[in-house]
Amino acid sequence: MELTRRGFIKISGATAAGLAVSGLGVDLKPVKSHAQMLKTKYAKETTTICPYCAVGCGAIVHTSKRGDGRVMNIEGDPDHVINRGSLCAKGAGLKQLVENENRLTVPMYRAPYSDKWQTVSWDWALEKIAKRVKATRDQTFSAQNAAGQQVNRCEGIASVGSAALDNEECWLYQTLLRALGLVYIEHQARI
Repeated sequence: MELTRRGFIKISGATAAGLAVSGLGVDLKPVKSHAQMLKTKYAKETTTICPYCAVGCGAIVHTSKRGDGRVMNIEGDPDHVINRGSLCAKGAGLKQLVENENRLTVPMYRAPYSDKWQTVSWDWALEKIAKRVKATRDQTFSAQNAAGQQVNRCEGIASVGSAALDNEECWLYQTLLRALGLVYIEHQARI
């Protein structure tokens, strides 16, 4: 057998690689694998849209079928035409929007000049907010400007919308604000 320079390099390279791998303790015998049960195997899958910005990335929400309906996992939807399964940092943390032990679930009120928050009922909080919005709107509403043109605006209230709202909720929210005559309307996703 005639050995060429190229053949010698191939054989010595393969031998060196084999010795290096065997020296690392790599065993080429078949291995028994033990698959774990996925925690989402029996979960209900629901597709949704990420609420954080106007891009509209698709997400898959896995909820428990045990009766409590708790969110187990949220991941990007690989079949969605916009994000193809990927999510940004805010979208990847969607589960914390729903399942978070630090999330407040009842309204809290801090009286003026107080240093303590107190739990109040939803009815009390909504009535208090409605009364304050009405009073402020009545005080700062102007039907006409200095030139006598009809403007119907309220300059005493401003709004910064929530980035946790989806586009439809933002539309409803802005419709309410425009109906009140607000001029200063902004959205948190743009800031």
